[in-house]
Amino acid sequence: MAGTSSGIVAGLTATAVGAVGFLTYQAQATVPAGLGGKPAASASPSGVAAKAPRDRRHPTALPGHSGRGERVVYSLDDDRVWLVNRRNRVERTFKVAPGNVDPPPGAYRVTSRSHAVTGTDGIPVEHVVRFTGVNGVTIGFSAAVSDGPRAPADPSLRRGGIRETRADGDATWKFATIGVRVVVIR
Repeated sequence: MAGTSSGIVAGLTATAVGAVGFLTYQAQATVPAGLGGKPAASASPSGVAAKAPRDRRHPTALPGHSGRGERVVYSLDDDRVWLVNRRNRVERTFKVAPGNVDPPPGAYRVTSRSHAVTGTDGIPVEHVVRFTGVNGVTIGFSAAVSDGPRAPADPSLRRGGIRETRADGDATWKFATIGVRVVVIR
């Protein structure tokens, strides 16, 4: 009887390991080409359109299929952010200047915040709101402390900072507290 029980347990274990391997393979296969990495553990691409429909007559309108409820929506293609309240109304929208490492489309949560730090490009930034990472590069919103002219960024540096103006950074800081959803769309 003991041999039968251990055989059943071994069979169930092998089946479970195979299922996890298959699901991992499927998850990796859904990452869009050219993003240079796999989704972070906090990514949840299901239910988020890879290319959300746009209202071409109103380019600043919130894209359809970008989720429901309180969230930050970030469009990779439009370099635009929408701060959306619980009633699904846009409180603010603005253009951003992304770094050279993009997060994969998906749903994330704000995981950490810093009032003031130095960015990977050496520029002092404030109101840093982080929500994921890609291959060791932290991705988040921030505002440069100085709005003055800057030297061009070193293209060899991998940068995940999504830069906002100071006013937009202040609005994001107040809105995007720990745990708030960040929906990344194309």
